[in-house]
Amino acid sequence: MLNKILIANRGEIAVRIIRACRELGIQTVAVYSEADRESLHTQLADEAICIGPAKASESYLDIKRIISATLATKADAIHPGFGFLSENPKFAKICEESCITFIGPSSEMIENMGNKSKARETMKKAGIPIIPGSDGVLKDIKEAKKLAKRIGYPVIIKASSGGGGKGMRVANREEDLSSNFLMAQKEAKASFNDDSMYMEKYVVNPKHIEFQILGDKQGNIIHLGERDCSIQRRHQKVMEEAPSATIDDTLRKKMGEVAVKAAKAIHYYNAGTVEFLLAENGEFYFMEMNTRIQVEHPITEMITGIDLIKKQIEIAAGKPLNIRQKDVIIKGHSIECRINAENPSKGFRPSPGKITNLHLPGGNGVRIDSAIYYGYDVPPNYDSMLAKLIVYGKDREEAIAKMNSAIGEFIIEGIDTNIEFQYEILQNEDFIKGIYNTGFIENLAKGVE
Repeated sequence: MLNKILIANRGEIAVRIIRACRELGIQTVAVYSEADRESLHTQLADEAICIGPAKASESYLDIKRIISATLATKADAIHPGFGFLSENPKFAKICEESCITFIGPSSEMIENMGNKSKARETMKKAGIPIIPGSDGVLKDIKEAKKLAKRIGYPVIIKASSGGGGKGMRVANREEDLSSNFLMAQKEAKASFNDDSMYMEKYVVNPKHIEFQILGDKQGNIIHLGERDCSIQRRHQKVMEEAPSATIDDTLRKKMGEVAVKAAKAIHYYNAGTVEFLLAENGEFYFMEMNTRIQVEHPITEMITGIDLIKKQIEIAAGKPLNIRQKDVIIKGHSIECRINAENPSKGFRPSPGKITNLHLPGGNGVRIDSAIYYGYDVPPNYDSMLAKLIVYGKDREEAIAKMNSAIGEFIIEGIDTNIEFQYEILQNEDFIKGIYNTGFIENLAKGVE
């Protein structure tokens, strides 16, 4: 087993990793920017080291500083969490060359799946159903128009190196294509320093379903069921649940087998997710593969009883999976709400500042993954997520009731949050019935923004 892990991240995911390491008897190193000097993860880790100023590009995204901190503290592994450098193949490659264990897949896997157009080609060759679209990167707008005419509108233009909803635009007609292509390209260049684009047929009113994958270095790959991530705003997830309310056992088995087949096509190891768009007619298509732990991993842990962070660490250390597909039992229902520092009534404007009052909900089946505390100053420099509120019930009805109760108890004062907006989602009749898709939150937000 690994002896000391440096966590190249911050906030609740850093705290989550530290706790898993404690249970495994592994020492931890927290890195932090000057803005995060008083953050919880710096206080919980065995060691903490400052890696630069508040600006992420000069701290959490600075590969040289993080590698230097790893060597200086004699850590033998790095856990990247999610976001920041978690899907940066160059970072993973440098770890490999420096004999530092990267807790994730190989740099080659990250690169192949991180380039969305390349991932499409790989999955197509493996016989995985993909959305009709471009074969590789588009040369220019002229080629984009020609393809859009062939596959039919609406189409979605995507950044090849995209993620988190950046570099994406929908064109409903030819007149919109040129401007949307250029806007997506400009955003992709600014976000990923890569303006290569590809295109897909836009699936109207789909559900966003992802399957959790675990694979070891011995070639064993399993899935841990699905998560429904359709409650999202501008391609950013807001609430997730597992299992999906609308997928039956037959479709779950079929999609799960395809997800495992997709992972096997690239000889994948460690934790990852295979993401699908599920159309209204029951057809599903490969969308992308995320080669890291997901924000919403706790709901899978709740319904399977499997600690995904521990599994990541064990796999990285070379241990084979001690569970097979037949051992995975999905029991009960779990929901996660992302609690953000933002004001829904003002266009979801970020709301940094000092937390002047705080009460966290509790009780049977209630879990909080967070790094906030009373008096904590939420910095303006990073993602606005404050906490993940997770509940577990014997079925979906009980899980919804528990989430309603927990949301009602959650008090954060001094800054604006989306707690009341989450409550509106929970009260919505279509959500209660499980009848929703990726367009759900836009309709709900029309009366808020």
